[in-house]
Amino acid sequence: MSSSATALSEFSNPNLEPLFTAEQIQTRVAEMGAEIARDYAGGTPLLVGVLKGAYIFLSDLVRSIDLRLGVEFMAISSYGMGTRSSGEVRIVKDLDVPVEGRDILIVEDIVDTGLTLSYLIASLHGRGAKSVRLAALLDKWERREREVTIDYCGFRIPDAFVVGYGLDFAERYRNLPYVAVLKDPNA
Repeated sequence: MSSSATALSEFSNPNLEPLFTAEQIQTRVAEMGAEIARDYAGGTPLLVGVLKGAYIFLSDLVRSIDLRLGVEFMAISSYGMGTRSSGEVRIVKDLDVPVEGRDILIVEDIVDTGLTLSYLIASLHGRGAKSVRLAALLDKWERREREVTIDYCGFRIPDAFVVGYGLDFAERYRNLPYVAVLKDPNA
């Protein structure tokens, strides 16, 4: 590989400050999966992955849950192309199955203001879900505007814009195997 190819590497971009390594993430996801399997023992939860950011986390998490389970996806928009939540929540892709009477586990990449998740939790309860819990890889608790209970939390993080492991900035950086702080979004 030439030095010019190395300079273009997303994985070693100098604009990124690593926060959690791939190994740290995999260890914590395995712990969360074991906890979820224990809590839902004897049940068949429906895991609802919130697209696009949670798809990598969901993939790793389901492989660590030793249970019969279902998987569905929703796409909810509140960011657009910026680094801060707009506060306006809209469903872009809805579920393909009914949730009435089901135990639902929302799988989200990051909980920031709580506006999106409080909306989603209320929506699923309104559709007759038996229970609704939340698994989030990251908790940016300092920005919380709405109280949201994270039942299974990977890591608490500071108020910084993070990318990697499915999280993006303008569709960039999702493929990083680690989570990093994006130092300058305009670089």
